[in-house]
Amino acid sequence: MSKHKGSSADPALTDDGPIRRFLNATEIDTRMIGMIAALLLIWCAFDIASGILRGNFGGLLGGSFLTPRNLWNLLNQTASIAIMTTGMVLIIVMRHIDLSVGSMLSLVAVAGAVLQVYELAPDLGVGHWAIWIIAIVAILALGTLIGAFNGFLTAYAQIPSFIVTLGGLIAYSGVAFLLAKGETVAPMDKTFKVLGGTIPASWIGPFWTWTLSLIACAVIVLAIINGRRQRIRFRFPLRPVWAEVTLAALGSITVLGAAWIVNSYPWPPKLAENYAKENNIVIPPGIEDRAGDAICMAADKVVRCVEGLSFGTGYAAPVLVAFAIGIIMTFLATRTRFGRYVYAAGGNPEAAVLAGINTKMLTVKVFALMGFLVGVSAIISSARLDAATNALGGLNELYVIAAAVIGGTSLAGGLGTIYGAILGALMMQSIQSGMGLLNLPAAFQNIVVGSVLVIAVWLDQIYRRNVK
Repeated sequence: MSKHKGSSADPALTDDGPIRRFLNATEIDTRMIGMIAALLLIWCAFDIASGILRGNFGGLLGGSFLTPRNLWNLLNQTASIAIMTTGMVLIIVMRHIDLSVGSMLSLVAVAGAVLQVYELAPDLGVGHWAIWIIAIVAILALGTLIGAFNGFLTAYAQIPSFIVTLGGLIAYSGVAFLLAKGETVAPMDKTFKVLGGTIPASWIGPFWTWTLSLIACAVIVLAIINGRRQRIRFRFPLRPVWAEVTLAALGSITVLGAAWIVNSYPWPPKLAENYAKENNIVIPPGIEDRAGDAICMAADKVVRCVEGLSFGTGYAAPVLVAFAIGIIMTFLATRTRFGRYVYAAGGNPEAAVLAGINTKMLTVKVFALMGFLVGVSAIISSARLDAATNALGGLNELYVIAAAVIGGTSLAGGLGTIYGAILGALMMQSIQSGMGLLNLPAAFQNIVVGSVLVIAVWLDQIYRRNVK
């Protein structure tokens, strides 16, 4: 055991400053700290600006950005882009690009909507239990096939991915227009809409939000303990115990803090009142005229009535799906042979081929995975709007690529993290949401988003030159 501590190489015993010693001991990615700091700065700036311009002093710093309502909406709006960004990371790591994800989203969303509205509903009957299942399977399958087609043209036809997906950007949008006949296809199946996060059935409420959060905290602690055991097993240097405890505490505080925020956002009063009437929930007498702690029973739920009748919202379905995709993609990228091959092929394609990696089939698989994730995002986007059009995924490809690059994915290939890309997606959506909150013109918003992308790439180049 003595091999694991007390050596001159121990990061906690170097002569660096306290901040550097802390970062070395905990092994926290400094780029991630910079991103989080920038994200918090953006949030505070928008909150202060919204307070100054609107005179709304409901937020932490005097504005309306840092409120439970806005942050809850921000998470839901980020989900679709974040899901696609996790796939774009692997595409870019392999030194490719996919410019067609926005048009692909429009196509598969319209195809799923047409299937529901014009095929399944008339044949099976509106509200049939199988409609949403068939629609989801069809959307995911179509997205995967289109992605695999892009990958096949790139790998086997040896057409540059830029050209393949640029053609897809134009062609898939045209196919979507033909399928929809230039119209908005709506409405979606009632159960299908649950995945959009806009109706009460898609909100899990405070109890399950806290339950999932506590489970997540336990998983964080167990993961750190298991990681320490693995380091001992393979005789790797150990982090100090205090660093392990700090990491567990920071992770748990983040998870519980997010749960507290989403649980602090109540249903809109009128929606809660209508829901209570529809579900025969007893509204205490006089509740319309007072704020109190009356208890209402709703099946297995217990809710506190405040300012009329109010239910805690908790996480919405799109956010839970995005969390699950993020965890799965992180595992896939860091703990599987597929992920190792992707990074190896992106870091040195020639060496990967000499090592026996079938880089052509790997390319097809990565693009197929991207298509599958586009299908997931299409489901969420169309369910949220309760409709689909050929313009549904407009400019999504730019936001997805920007989020991946801002999150630290190198356009030169070989480098990129899933968690960084998700943070990049949250940052991009925060900028959009903040500018929308300030009622800035759409043209100005596009200028800002484009400028952020260029600056992010520039800073990435500076960082990599300094590291070298």
